[in-house]
Amino acid sequence: MRRWQVLAGVGMVWLAATASAQAPYVAIEQRVDPQQLADVGLTPAQLQTLNRLLREAEARAPAPVATAPMAPAAASAPLPGAPTPAPMFPGLDDGPIHANVTGQVDGWQPGTVFTLDNGQQWQVLKGELKLKASRANPAIVVVPGIAGRWFLQVDEDLPKARVFRIR
Repeated sequence: MRRWQVLAGVGMVWLAATASAQAPYVAIEQRVDPQQLADVGLTPAQLQTLNRLLREAEARAPAPVATAPMAPAAASAPLPGAPTPAPMFPGLDDGPIHANVTGQVDGWQPGTVFTLDNGQQWQVLKGELKLKASRANPAIVVVPGIAGRWFLQVDEDLPKARVFRIR
């Protein structure tokens, strides 16, 4: 019974990873033929605005996680200098990131970007919180979750924000 539950979980993670894969943004003009575009009746300004909005929405979406194919079970140790294969379950093998936020933190909501003193930037995907008191350059921990999810923790007694790395 337990084996089937593990297999079902692995299958669900694989399906989620393949469903979230995205190609780079392609402008509307390149997706449809000129006659179809004329039938819609968008002005050049409206078309430009639509392309900009779609491009921005794609930029806000988290990048898909790429995984390397698994090596055969009988394979020996990797050769020196060979690339390390990606983990089977992204996030589980990663450790927490300890850093300080640069600037004031009053709270967060989806879309809030945190810049860390190590140069990384993390954007809030889910979660909303208003802190009782503003904090200057607070120490934070970005902790990994299952299937490549990450959570930003300002205080261990407060809820975490689900975040994704943008830089």
